[in-house]
Amino acid sequence: MKFSQRGSHMMTTSGLRSIMADVATTRSAGERWLNLGVGNPAFIPEVGAMWHDLAQQTLDFDFATESAGYGPSRGNARLIDVIVDYFAKTYGWNLTPHNVVVGPGSQMLCFIAAALFAGPGDDSMRRLVLPCVPDYAGYLGMSMDSGGAEGFAPRVQPVGRHRFHYLLDRDALRDSADIGLLLVSSPSNPTGRSLDEDEMGCLVATADANDAVLVVDNAYGQPFPRVARTSAPPLWHPAVINCFSVSKAGLPGERLGFAVGAPEQISAMVAVIANSALHAPHFPQLILARALETGRLDELATAVVQPYYAARRRNAEDLLHEYLPDDLNWRLHTGDGGMFCWLWIDEPWFDDAKMYARLKERRVVAVPGRHFFPDPDGVGRHATQCLRLSITADEATVREGIRVVADTLVSLAGRRA
Repeated sequence: MKFSQRGSHMMTTSGLRSIMADVATTRSAGERWLNLGVGNPAFIPEVGAMWHDLAQQTLDFDFATESAGYGPSRGNARLIDVIVDYFAKTYGWNLTPHNVVVGPGSQMLCFIAAALFAGPGDDSMRRLVLPCVPDYAGYLGMSMDSGGAEGFAPRVQPVGRHRFHYLLDRDALRDSADIGLLLVSSPSNPTGRSLDEDEMGCLVATADANDAVLVVDNAYGQPFPRVARTSAPPLWHPAVINCFSVSKAGLPGERLGFAVGAPEQISAMVAVIANSALHAPHFPQLILARALETGRLDELATAVVQPYYAARRRNAEDLLHEYLPDDLNWRLHTGDGGMFCWLWIDEPWFDDAKMYARLKERRVVAVPGRHFFPDPDGVGRHATQCLRLSITADEATVREGIRVVADTLVSLAGRRA
């Protein structure tokens, strides 16, 4: 059996595959793990109750007529109409059904966009570029061609004693060429960083200059789930495809997302879905339609989800200051919230892979920073001096996990706790 070049490339070990392997490990029967690695959203009772109620209504009234048959590759017509109306009311966007496609998760929609707009072209290789790394580990597997995904290293700005911030490298963007697709999450996984209007404008200008497409993954921001604050609302522009997801709004297992963009872009994405998956699952589409129609998703995102994660973030920051030695040169990225803490251990002895291995020996899982950079070696030591900690587990797990992280850092530094 022989694999194609693309097949061999897609089978290589990636950061996302490592994270998913850790998910399987920590869910093994009979083992107690402190999981600060997985990106699974927290189970919030009020949010769970809403989805359960809407699922029951959908099962009672729509199952026989909708879920018992195939449907349009673009998405369920009712949901498409609801999305068009929702964005008109929320942001004043003048959409038609031709601007919308529903897919099996926003990650799949990003993958489809990468397949359409990045890769070998008639006369050159059109690059998949991550303009603001570190960014979501899953993006590194979006390119089906070896070396097809590249990232622009950020400018690192220390803030005070234990904080830092990433700045968009505008010069690198200005000098770039052969870009087919720009892909960015805002707010970001892993840092929680939200692009402001000026930075978004810079990315749009870069896309226009390269006759490229900018895909913005809004999985953590507006209009839902509002897990993190955002500096600006989603941007409507002919060069921009906005992707949205219900995963972080409480339905990660249902794999449902949708994209909004120019008709010619969206039509191409519809064609790929038709040729690969036929269409996204109907049952969760109908549930989402009810959530948007009734306004319940918006209400919970604002009144429950955002305050919940803001409190979790404050708690995690307090724990880091409580357990991490003050004389250790550690810094927390000043994100706008979200589900993670992004730590930079600016010490010559620190290595994220060694830290990851030591933590697993103590039944704690965190994610090495290198998984979020396309070329860790190309950005110097910084990529391997970072660590992502999830804050969605129960408070006891987060507290004990951070305590073990701090204790392990002290041990690696050659100190005595």
